[in-house]
Amino acid sequence: MTTRTIARRVALAGGALAAALALTACGSADHASPGHDTQPAATGGAPASGSATFGDADVMFAQMMIPHHRQAVEMAELADTRAADAEVKHLAVEIKGAQGPEIATMTGWLAGWGRPVPSDGPGHGMPGMDHGMPGMMSDADLTRLAGATGAEFDRQFLTMMIAHHEGAITMAQEELAKGTNADAKAMAQRIVTAQQGEIDAMNKILARL
Repeated sequence: MTTRTIARRVALAGGALAAALALTACGSADHASPGHDTQPAATGGAPASGSATFGDADVMFAQMMIPHHRQAVEMAELADTRAADAEVKHLAVEIKGAQGPEIATMTGWLAGWGRPVPSDGPGHGMPGMDHGMPGMMSDADLTRLAGATGAEFDRQFLTMMIAHHEGAITMAQEELAKGTNADAKAMAQRIVTAQQGEIDAMNKILARL
């Protein structure tokens, strides 16, 4: 084989290698281009509240308020078929409309924080926690309320819900004093404001029944 032939083959091989490298580089650049749908690296599970800062008080607030709200919704649902007073029925609708979404929000927080979510069943939530939730009705209270109708239901409902709201306000004030999560504290303040307003309205209704 002549020296010229060898040189020619080396040149051709070098050209083919250069072309292959160029194609590979082009393909890599295309995959990383801004137009591709790439996901950012995991950040360790930021909580659904939008803030990574939370403490034991925030977790306790959510774990206690979820079953507390669930019971309020359960009581409010009884008013659909048992209440006689139009204002009582309207109030019950407002309670369900406000507290249902708050339950969902707090459930999202706990999931994002990697903390247990209270079960939706007998016991109203976390094991052994019921006694620490002010304003919670007993099973006997709920049975008595479910067995009432008309004006008697209205009076029982208002009396129980006032106590229930007062308990929620106590829990929310605890969060405001000890919590660190901004979104949890904001919800606590909304609960204090809204439920105090509902307590005032319920006292007025109760006074005229």
